[in-house]
Amino acid sequence: MFVNEQIKAREVLVVDADGTQLGVMKTDEALNLAQEKKLDLVNVAPGAKPPVCRLMDYGKHKYEQSKRDREARKRQKVTNVKEVKLRPNIDQHDFDVKAKRSRKFLENGDKVKVTVMFRGREITHPEIAHGLCKKLAEDLADCSVIEKPAKQEGRNMLMILAPKSQ
Repeated sequence: MFVNEQIKAREVLVVDADGTQLGVMKTDEALNLAQEKKLDLVNVAPGAKPPVCRLMDYGKHKYEQSKRDREARKRQKVTNVKEVKLRPNIDQHDFDVKAKRSRKFLENGDKVKVTVMFRGREITHPEIAHGLCKKLAEDLADCSVIEKPAKQEGRNMLMILAPKSQ
């Protein structure tokens, strides 16, 4: 955004601080007008023919813009990915604990990465891991959707669950 002497155009369309158009005038005249009103001449539309410049307090404008940006960042929700690790021969109670923990993550708005880890010869039975992933997805179906279905990657099987949007 160009301000005051940074504006290189010969003529500009000037808009007053209250929004009324003052018309096309030479840049020097517009700068003098801005100095008389103790305001800055700010180029708000440099691509227009002629460029549109507005009379405003540039410091105040920058401060308000940064304030709006800070508020927007506060309202922005950060999504984390939490990981739950399982084994193919997991006990029922341990599975229930992992499912309960996954439910809490999903209710907090986080995604859950389910990892079924294989050791040794367990890798010869990927259908067991598929069954575990499917069972977990069914248990959490009321609060989650499958973002990435179960897929074997090396010695692990991965699945990602995302919270259902309310």
